[in-house]
Amino acid sequence: MKTIYLTGFMGSGKTSVGRELARLLETFVYDTDVLIEEQENCTILELFVEKGEEYFRELEGKILKSLPTQNGVVTTGGGIVINKSNRQWMKDNGTWVYLHCDPSVISKRLESDESRPLLAGEKKNNLRKLFEIRLPIYMEAPIIVDTTSLSIEQAAKEIFTRINQ
Repeated sequence: MKTIYLTGFMGSGKTSVGRELARLLETFVYDTDVLIEEQENCTILELFVEKGEEYFRELEGKILKSLPTQNGVVTTGGGIVINKSNRQWMKDNGTWVYLHCDPSVISKRLESDESRPLLAGEKKNNLRKLFEIRLPIYMEAPIIVDTTSLSIEQAAKEIFTRINQ
């Protein structure tokens, strides 16, 4: 089985769905944000503050391309798709899945989350704008699953079914 790459906006369920999907597939799950935090020995928020988004995005691409391309599920940061080479990598080396979620539901899910650098302070007001900018990029994914009204288990089963057709 080729690696499955889960992408989507923050709060769409990538991490939770990825864990469940890996359980269903009896395989490994890799979280690019966790791997970055381990490598850099700091949180993503600290990394954004100390070294900037550009540094983070570069590191994110390196981590993505260092992971196995067989028998795994990779959960990514919401902005990994910004870089065209990352999108191409996922298309060429695995199964790229976009987890869509309505922005109003994302806002609810994230309303008390202070750990995300792109939601810090006033940036939280720009959530919908950022979502709309990224949406056309996310929609390039060959598989799209709407998680807006699905449980974690339902979303994982939907992906499982779609990749095994």
